[in-house]
Amino acid sequence: MADNNSAMASFFSPSLVIFDCDGVLVDTEPVANRLLVRLMAEVGYDISYEECRRLFVGRSLGAVIAHVEEALGRPLGAHWPDYIRDETLKEFAKGEVSAIPGVEELVQAFRAAGMPYCVASSGKLEKMRFTLGATGLLPLVEDVLYSAQMVGRGKPAPDLFLHAAKEMGHEPAACLVIEDSVPGVQAAVAAGMPVIGYTGDPHTDAAGLEREGAHVVSDMSALSRIIDF
Repeated sequence: MADNNSAMASFFSPSLVIFDCDGVLVDTEPVANRLLVRLMAEVGYDISYEECRRLFVGRSLGAVIAHVEEALGRPLGAHWPDYIRDETLKEFAKGEVSAIPGVEELVQAFRAAGMPYCVASSGKLEKMRFTLGATGLLPLVEDVLYSAQMVGRGKPAPDLFLHAAKEMGHEPAACLVIEDSVPGVQAAVAAGMPVIGYTGDPHTDAAGLEREGAHVVSDMSALSRIIDF
């Protein structure tokens, strides 16, 4: 997969940048997916870490549970969403969560330049505040957090990105989304928004992001060279 970091000049000129959270602002995917593999095994759903990443990154917890219930042919029980969320926060509390390299500098540059930005995630607000707080990023974004729990459908539906754009006062076509998952890219494209696919994690489906319409970069610092702000 050819990396597009060498692209010439600033060719994205958005009025609003919309960040995904997990995998774009905070490096939570390895911890969360290792845990999910273990918890799914507890109920008889065996899946590898790599397959877990491929199937579930970018999807809401509800969508993950629905997939597993269909595969098992039985419900997991009403307690499962809260159980998974509680266990995930316990794992995050062990200190294994960090900010994506270069992203704090990028957000600070946006702030200094007056570039509007926000965060739109499949995760709940509680989870976002926890991980962003643990990495020191929360003060930069706490007033512009949008969760899939605010809309009827999560990614890959466009609802969340359209909601964030409307709340921030920007037309969808003038927004730029930064994503690391195939469902997230699909959601951005469905919303009529250009999208950059961040592939700094080696397990990210870079080919899938590009196939769905993302401009792919593997270095967060590259964004300051291809976004006009």
